[in-house]
Amino acid sequence: MIKKEMIAMLLAGGQGSRLGVLTAKVAKPAVSFGGKYRIIDFPLSNCINSGVDTVGVLTQYQPLRLNTHIGIGIPWDLDRNIGGVSILPPYEKSVNSEWYTGTANAIYQNLDYMESYHPDYVLILSGDHIYKMDYEVMLSTHKANRADVTIAAMPVPMEEAGRFGILVTDKEGRISRFEEKPEKPSSNLASMGIYIFSWPVLKEALIRLSSQPNCDFGKHIIPYCGAKGNRMFAYEYNGYWKDVGTLSSYWEANMELIDIIPEFNLYEEFWKIYTNCMNLPPQYISPEGVVDKCIISNGSEIFGEVHSSVLGAGVTIGKGSVVRDSIIMRDVSIGENCVIEKAIIAENTDIGSNVSIGIGSDAPNRVRPDIYNGGLATIGENSRIPPDVQIGKNTAVSGATEAADYLNGILESGETLIKAGDRV
Repeated sequence: MIKKEMIAMLLAGGQGSRLGVLTAKVAKPAVSFGGKYRIIDFPLSNCINSGVDTVGVLTQYQPLRLNTHIGIGIPWDLDRNIGGVSILPPYEKSVNSEWYTGTANAIYQNLDYMESYHPDYVLILSGDHIYKMDYEVMLSTHKANRADVTIAAMPVPMEEAGRFGILVTDKEGRISRFEEKPEKPSSNLASMGIYIFSWPVLKEALIRLSSQPNCDFGKHIIPYCGAKGNRMFAYEYNGYWKDVGTLSSYWEANMELIDIIPEFNLYEEFWKIYTNCMNLPPQYISPEGVVDKCIISNGSEIFGEVHSSVLGAGVTIGKGSVVRDSIIMRDVSIGENCVIEKAIIAENTDIGSNVSIGIGSDAPNRVRPDIYNGGLATIGENSRIPPDVQIGKNTAVSGATEAADYLNGILESGETLIKAGDRV
């Protein structure tokens, strides 16, 4: 019989709609981060660094790039004969076939996978957060408390607490009340969406609530366990943790990597972040090239200037071009004499020469001000920007655009240019 003390279930099927055109064609956990990584690399690396060698990755929305990136788990040492990493998409059943309709519903549909390892504990993770955590320490706390459920939590500003599940605890850390996104929070101790369940407790709750529409951990499973009297404890975490669910938070998290003393350090030997790397030549900076306070990935060629930016692999910056405060993802080509300010440019995009991006006034976006804000200009993947055009702030562009798409050669601040077939 196969036996694992703790297995991890990694929820990676989210669309990430608040990232706008960045997730029009790719799941949020597969979005590039920090130049050479993808967001899902962080929880996967946490697992192997914590000694968790059995991980089920639940995919759903646009899974191709995520599946290709993970493969059989070699970069994370998760290519195991027993355990390792398994991709778990929704599948056809004899009756009641359905997509994953909620976080807990997704876990419920994979009961057989979990049961096959006869775990004592199940670790539930999200695939779209940036952090380092030793899950073994959290498990030790779970055991010491004789807990049925342990929820990782951290303090957040009181004015932001309403966006989270909120925990009210006693002096021993036992949870006395759980509030899911309350209008008037009773505390500022917020759930991180990371849970350890004792397997019998999780299994019983999932089966009992299996008919609940859109069954979710925060809305249904945790309140059910609380009402039943299960021993629930908070595991308070005080390290770096970032939900990169908005364009502004995604941009900020990347920019924090290039601080003189970064709060989130990618270079620590004792807690490495692993990824599926392409075999590329080293970066090249020409004699006239200028680089200041940047992350520059392999295969990039710099003929212009790059300041306070994060560049992915295979990026080319043409002569006379200046890039500042921007995220340029892999395989982006920027022509000559361009000015790029506070932009996010997604993969495989071609920017013509004499293009200015991120200029002008800070006018709010007319279509989706809730997504395209913060003064950012966002260009979706596989886009084409013709030469000699200007793109303002709080803008979104996606697709192969032409000069005729730009009135007088300008996309004003707050405007959106989405070609047919792409999502706003």
